[in-house]
Amino acid sequence: MIFIQKSVGFVINFIGIFSKRTAGQMAMYLFTTPRAGQINEKQSDFLDTSFREEIKVNNFPVMTYRWLGKGKTIVLVHGWESNSARWQYLIEPLNKLQYNIIALDAPAHGRSGSKRFNAVLYGEFIKVVTKKFKADYIIGHSVGGMASVFSQTNTDYNAITKLILLGTPSEFTDVLSRYYSMMGFTNRTVKGTNQFITDKLNAEPESFSTAKHLEALNLEGLIIHDEKDSIIPYEDALLIKNSLKNSQLVTTTGFGHSLIDDSISNHIYEFLKG
Repeated sequence: MIFIQKSVGFVINFIGIFSKRTAGQMAMYLFTTPRAGQINEKQSDFLDTSFREEIKVNNFPVMTYRWLGKGKTIVLVHGWESNSARWQYLIEPLNKLQYNIIALDAPAHGRSGSKRFNAVLYGEFIKVVTKKFKADYIIGHSVGGMASVFSQTNTDYNAITKLILLGTPSEFTDVLSRYYSMMGFTNRTVKGTNQFITDKLNAEPESFSTAKHLEALNLEGLIIHDEKDSIIPYEDALLIKNSLKNSQLVTTTGFGHSLIDDSISNHIYEFLKG
């Protein structure tokens, strides 16, 4: 796998000798195209227990799933190369506690539209879904947590009071740096990619910071991160905790990036009812 990645990186670097922009475009094409995240038969069976509704955001179809309850409304936001079924372990007990639960599939994941994924577009999906279903709380995993934070910036829906971030990255630039290193990109390719991002999103990569966006939000937060997370470093959780003043950090060991365990679920239940 590493050999393949480095080989692809070599080809893109070679193209970058002649066109920095083309190399950057190709690098971002790879970065924003999920290889997984579609729904299998077992996951489909579970998701079919919900009320499904497709809504439109920026002309993209967004699939939502609802498990009705009489209590507060929670929106569940999955991460990269996943889909709403990843929340099954949490949906069933939360529903028994009478929470009203909404889950959505990310861009280019599950049953939602778009051929490409980025956290900014995902944030727009979340923004519309939280407003439509009058959400009270958001739980986001990995880049879904980052997109959840972005969704609460410059929104006219201000009813979200609690935010739970599981294994969430802090700085987009750090995520990019790990990708660049994995692919073996040259400085020229890196510059071309950063410029392509700036042109595409009308902002430099440095501006897409979970920690920075949280500074402007008045929310009660729960941050859960495993100290051995091999995908998103534990240091990201510390940055996020420092930015979200009204928050608590739960550090786990041995649950990796997925953070699926009864002990973690119990932390979530306690925080929500507090």
